[in-house]
Amino acid sequence: MTGTERDPVGDRGPGQSVGRLAGIRRYPVKSLLGEELTEVRVAEAGLAGDRRLALLHPGSGRVASAKNPYRWRSLLTLRATGDDPVTLTLPDGRTVAADDERVDALLSALLGETVTLTGAVPPDAVLERSWPEAVLAAGVGVPVPVDEGRLGAATPPGSFVDFAPVHLVTTATLRRVGAATPAGAVDPTRYRPNLLLDWAGDGFAENDWVGRELRIGPELVLRVLAPTPRCAVPTLAHGELPRDPDALRAPARLNRVVPLPGLPPQPCLGAYAQVVRPGLIRTGDDVVVG
Repeated sequence: MTGTERDPVGDRGPGQSVGRLAGIRRYPVKSLLGEELTEVRVAEAGLAGDRRLALLHPGSGRVASAKNPYRWRSLLTLRATGDDPVTLTLPDGRTVAADDERVDALLSALLGETVTLTGAVPPDAVLERSWPEAVLAAGVGVPVPVDEGRLGAATPPGSFVDFAPVHLVTTATLRRVGAATPAGAVDPTRYRPNLLLDWAGDGFAENDWVGRELRIGPELVLRVLAPTPRCAVPTLAHGELPRDPDALRAPARLNRVVPLPGLPPQPCLGAYAQVVRPGLIRTGDDVVVG
């Protein structure tokens, strides 16, 4: 799926590098496993159908997020696919439509917390993010300090993305991180990118793309906003993919950078982007960084 069978890098002029769109991933429900697509339309709000639903905890008003793995790591045992309606697949293989009147009761029983599935983003929506280093030290079954934060300023209306509408990761970065782990490889599923870009080089090119535009296929133009700070989510089990603390430890060693002005250095992998010009994209499309 990474397309490493061909060299993706060329040259289209001064300051331009060329890669290939190796994968498209959509997550219809926030913090649940998602689906791979071969094509999708990308608008200002991001990929069509991406993170348009979320689970809310009525007691606290918080958005349920695996960024607090002590409470919500079981979200990554569920998969959301499709749209109109979204279909949820439970760990035992049962499925339920997002508009089924039983869905809240089924999910609440499974998660052990009362939750409501919604597409309405609450005003000042808040989620909890556990301190990643504390999770590494204590494990996922122990409560650790959390930060509370609102969905980011670049979050489009009607979306539950954390910060910006598109998240991208390069295969070069995954190779670099994989080479620094005992397993020797890392699955992109752990980092939940929307776009996987086939890219040559030593990795972490995404750091250098901040403020630059990416053209994907004949239509889509993105602007990179920031490196992606990593939380504890990459270390968690994702469906059948087992837990792996090195998925965070390696970026912490290799790429601890300042993601945004005013923030301290953090382990980063990938980048956030906003949509400058909407468009249809397909796997195999050229990716040009200007």
